[in-house]
Amino acid sequence: MPFTIAIDGPAASGKGTIARALASEFGFAHLDTGLLYRAVGAKGGDPVATAQGLEPEDLLRDDLRSAEAGQAASRVASIPEVRAALLAFQRKFARTEPGAVLDGRDIGTVICPEAEVKLYVVANYETRAARRAAELGADPAEMLAQIRERDARDAVRDVAPMKQADDAVLIDTSHLSIEEAVAKAVATVRTRLAR
Repeated sequence: MPFTIAIDGPAASGKGTIARALASEFGFAHLDTGLLYRAVGAKGGDPVATAQGLEPEDLLRDDLRSAEAGQAASRVASIPEVRAALLAFQRKFARTEPGAVLDGRDIGTVICPEAEVKLYVVANYETRAARRAAELGADPAEMLAQIRERDARDAVRDVAPMKQADDAVLIDTSHLSIEEAVAKAVATVRTRLAR
């Protein structure tokens, strides 16, 4: 039976790094679900039609990690019809054999509420802004403003707001190294796999 790991949290919290490390550690498939929304936003046009026609190669665009694509993703992710169009794709991926790791903002609460492991990865605003600024070569103050704006939008949207699932394990990466954060996540998964 496939084993699903759902990882949620805000931008630049470290959830993607942890997700990739877990996929590698356990030989699972990985999907950064944010790329789906980034691809829809970056392609432009009617967001619903774009989401309905999204192809795997659309996730390979080299502009999907830009700050602009992130803002566009947050805007289109608030459209219920866009979310509905991408739901089946994500749920099917989640049941990939022998397992899958999905990271995003509503994986444990909406996409995979039955996931065997749920993690909620957070970090304080300053840490996240510094990480994103270093990643993009941008101004930390500008990144801080964008992250605050995006968090506010993602937390209050009517459909699938970003929040911690009741049974998710919280990992605060504000003062952890990558290795420490990954070790906490690996330990959690190993405990659940042993059951």
